[in-house]
Amino acid sequence: MGLGIRPIVDFAFKKTFGDPGNRVALISLLNAILQLPEPIVDVLIENPFQYQDFLEDKLSVLDIKAKDHLGSIFHIEMQLSVKSGLEKRMVFYGCELFAGQLSQGDDYSRLRPVYSICIVDAVIFGTGLSGHHRFKLTDHETGLTLENSLEIHLLELPRYTFNELQLANASPVARWSYWLSHAHEYDAETLRQLFPEEGFRRAITTIETIAFKTEDKQMYDTREKAARDQQWIINGARMDGREEGRIEGRVEGRVEGRVEGRVEGRVEGRVEGLREGVELGQLVGIVRNCQSLLGLPETSAAELMRLSFDELSELAQLFKQKVRSKA
Repeated sequence: MGLGIRPIVDFAFKKTFGDPGNRVALISLLNAILQLPEPIVDVLIENPFQYQDFLEDKLSVLDIKAKDHLGSIFHIEMQLSVKSGLEKRMVFYGCELFAGQLSQGDDYSRLRPVYSICIVDAVIFGTGLSGHHRFKLTDHETGLTLENSLEIHLLELPRYTFNELQLANASPVARWSYWLSHAHEYDAETLRQLFPEEGFRRAITTIETIAFKTEDKQMYDTREKAARDQQWIINGARMDGREEGRIEGRVEGRVEGRVEGRVEGRVEGRVEGLREGVELGQLVGIVRNCQSLLGLPETSAAELMRLSFDELSELAQLFKQKVRSKA
C-alpha cells in the first residue's frame, strides 16, 4: 500500500524542500533542473518551512527561496492549478527578484544570478515533447546569451510519462519529476529501492513522516481538500464564463455585429467568471480548512457555494477568529 502523500501538495512540498534539515533534497532537485556548470553544494533557505504558514487566510502558492555561498538566488514553486497569465507572472516575479537585490545607490556589479523555477502539474505549451523549458536572455540572431543574469525554468510534470522500469536510465530531472508525480503510489521501502540517492532518501523520509504523524497528516489532508475544492470552483467558473460569454455575445451581436459581440462577450464573461470563482474558492477553502483544524464536520463545497459572497466572507471571518483563539 502506498504512502498516499502527494509531494506536489503545498504542505508536503514545502516541508520536503523548505525545511533546512532537508537541504540535501532541495540541492538535489535544483541541480537536476538547473544543470549549472558548477553544481550547487550548499544553500541557505531564506523562508524556511513553518507550520504557521499553512494557517494563513487563503490557499496561496508557498514558494521556496534560497541562496548559495556566491549569492546566487534560487526560487522554486509548485502549482497544482494553472491560472491565466502564468507565463507573464513567471517573468514578472523573476525580474522582481533580480531587481530587488539592489537598494538605492548600489552598484549594478552587486547583482547576482537569479534562477526562478515553476513546477506545474499541467501541460502549458501544446507543442514539443520536452517537459523542461529553460528561458534565458538570448540574442535570436547570434545566440549570444547574457549569462549570470536571469533564468526561468518551467517543469511540466505530465510530460514525463515513462514507467518505473525506465527510471534507472532516466535523467536526474526526469527522476525527480517521476518522484513528484508518483511517490504517493509506493510504500517507503520501495521508494528507497527505486531512489537510493541521498537527496531522494531525505525526501522519502519526510513524506513518510507526514503519512504517520497525526498533526502533519491532518494538515496535509486539509490542504489537499482545499486545493481540490479551489480547482473544482475554478473549472466551474470557466464553464460559467464561457456560457455567459456565449449568451452575451449573441445579444450584443444582434445589435453591434455578430462577430464583435461574440468575442467581447466571451472575453468579459470568462474573465469575470474566473475572478469571482477564484475569490469564492478561497473563501470556501478557508471555511473548510478552519473547520478541520477545529475538529468540526466540514461543510461541503457545494453547500457553501449556495451562500452569497457576503455571507461566505462573514462565515470565513468567524471561523478564522475561532482558530486564532484556539491557538
